[in-house]
Amino acid sequence: MSWLVTGGAGYIGAHVVDAFRAADLPCVVLDDLSSGIAEFVPDDVPFVRADLLDTVAVERTLREHEVTGVVHLAGFKYAGVSVQRPLHTYSQNVTAMVGLLRAMGEVGVDRLVFSSSAAVYGTPPGDVVTEQTPTGPESPYGESKLVGEWLLRDVERAGDLRGTALRYFNVVGSGRPELYDASPHNLFPLVLSALSEGRTPRINGTDYPTPDGTCVRDYVHVADLARSHVAAARRLEAGEDVEPVYNLGSGDGVSVREIMDAVARVTGVDFTPEEAERRPGDPARIVARGDLAARDLDWAMRHDLDDMVAGAWAAEKRARESAQEGAAG
Repeated sequence: MSWLVTGGAGYIGAHVVDAFRAADLPCVVLDDLSSGIAEFVPDDVPFVRADLLDTVAVERTLREHEVTGVVHLAGFKYAGVSVQRPLHTYSQNVTAMVGLLRAMGEVGVDRLVFSSSAAVYGTPPGDVVTEQTPTGPESPYGESKLVGEWLLRDVERAGDLRGTALRYFNVVGSGRPELYDASPHNLFPLVLSALSEGRTPRINGTDYPTPDGTCVRDYVHVADLARSHVAAARRLEAGEDVEPVYNLGSGDGVSVREIMDAVARVTGVDFTPEEAERRPGDPARIVARGDLAARDLDWAMRHDLDDMVAGAWAAEKRARESAQEGAAG
């Protein structure tokens, strides 16, 4: 009896696996390593290297490991790149999910925690997002995540599944130094890698209608996020009610300049960020309420901004040390 974590060799997925292990819930990882890192998977966790589009392999994994529920995190996660690669995005995020749901139906696995995204909202009409905020994705990535939510709901209405979708905002930090965010597009790794390489981080846009003129976003610690996946799995196992979607948001917000100040403070690297023009399509402020998740999924902001930076910096340094050792060896 175990839970399957698709994409469990990725940055977020590996933290979800850690949370399951901490809760003494057996799990198995399925990942094709297109962006995941095999070393992220603990030695005592079964690991199946396979593509979700290979439904035979997925079905075999579900049977052989006696899977009773799935946390589905695997997918193509780069919103900007998805504009140039829409068919790839839909294949990885929609076609693959159809195959997963079909395999789950064949085996009789009827619990699903789906990794969705704040990208389903696009640019919301207000600056505080709730689960009732109208969706309006503005990229193939956001559209594919919304379609994933529709698929979950449709299969649930057919009586074959119980599940919920967790909408992520900006996930940062690290639960342990071995697990780092390898994304080439996310703010924290961009800033920290710049400092590691002796470059100056950059702020895009300083004239927004916010207190310090820079964009305000919702940043949450990856370990806090992972913990709520376990809570969702437990509710589904217990047959308790869940909402169709939950925002894993802080209810607050942090500006880009505040992040730069925290990075300088925590790392001890004194720098003045470069200032550049706005990037097209960047809203001034997006912050999400997490009340429903706090009620049902043990959701809480257990880490502050300095914790987020400290964990990410420790992971950045460990990743660079490992890369240097690999190059030397």
